Order: sequence, then C-alpha cells, then structure tokens
Amino acid sequence: MPRPKQALLSRERIITAATALIDAEGLAAVSTRRLAAELGVRGPSLYNHFATKDEILDAVADSIADQVEIGMFATEPWHVALKAWGRSYRTALAAHPNIVPHLAQGPGRRPGALRMADAVYGGLVREGWPPARATHIGALMRYFVAGSALGSFARGFVEDPTLYATDYPHLTQAHRLPEHQRSVDEGAFTLGLDALINGLLLTYDEFGYGKNLRR
Repeated sequence: MPRPKQALLSRERIITAATALIDAEGLAAVSTRRLAAELGVRGPSLYNHFATKDEILDAVADSIADQVEIGMFATEPWHVALKAWGRSYRTALAAHPNIVPHLAQGPGRRPGALRMADAVYGGLVREGWPPARATHIGALMRYFVAGSALGSFARGFVEDPTLYATDYPHLTQAHRLPEHQRSVDEGAFTLGLDALINGLLLTYDEFGYGKNLRR
C-alpha cells in the first residue's frame, strides 16, 4: 500500500524551525538555505509560503507577539492593564531575546504586533489619555520592556573578584551578581515597572485626564 501523501512544509513548521534557529544562533543564522536544510527540504520549497527571509522573520516576531496577553485593556483600569501587559510582554521576549532587534524595528505590517499596539493605544485613550500621550506611553513601554529582555544586567559581570578588588572599590561584590542573575534582573524590572506606572499615575491625576470619563 503506498504511503499517503504528506505536505512536507507548512507555515507553522517553517516558523517553528526559524524560531529555534534564532533562539540558538541569532538572527544572522537565518537564511532560506539553512532553514531548508533544517527542515529536510530544498530551498525553493520555502518560497511557496514566504517570499523573502524578512517575511519569515516577521512571522516569527508575530508568533511571539501573539503570546502576549492584551485582553486586560478591555476590562481593567489602564494602570492595572499596563502593568500586566508589561509583564506578559517581557515574559514573551525574554524567552526569545534574539528576536528583539527585529521586533525593535516596529510593527510594520505584522498583524499580531498591530493588534497589540491597537489594544494598548485604544485602552489608554478610552481611559482619558490624550492620543499623543498614549502614543508616548506605548513607545516608552516598548523601550523599557525590549531593553530589559534583550540581555541580563547581572550576567554582564565576570565572576572574578580580583578584577574589581583594586581599581573598582564600589564593585567589590559585583562578581557575585551572575549567581543571582534571576533575582537581580527580575527585581530591576519590577522596580522599574512600578516606578514607571506610579509616575504615569501622577501625571494622569495632575492633568485630570480621567475626570470626564463615564463609569
């Protein structure tokens, strides 16, 4: 009995393979030839699903954006939603930091990224933020979250106490940071997110952006 015909490729398989490659080796490792080899097919087969390498990168970026929770902007006060979104956004990016430089270029035509931007902007404007300020908040959140996910502050220090002992008297404990990487990086993100939201709350109240809202 002959084997049933099976599609060797699908968009999902290509995206999964490209994501794994980016996670392991970075954006520069992605090429249609390399992906075809990883998938066990010939290079031209990929063009049935994606016309260019950039389209593949966009699809990977959107698959990660789709992991970010945005529903809270329709149900929660803006500051609660913004904090929850920031945490969800960072979790998604921290799991795939090598894609962050591509995401940092902006949403372009990517549906997932545009849905996220629309939800954030719409939620803020609905709660009384002026459109220009809502745009600023979306931008600053992207800067903050993407930067925090791109790398580890704690891992940037070497575990060699002699490096710091003589010339850097205020860094004599810096060699211990890598072993506490998770708590240092998570603590910094939480502190920064709280400070950011609290500052926005002060601005919101100072200018009375929510005073005319109907509850």
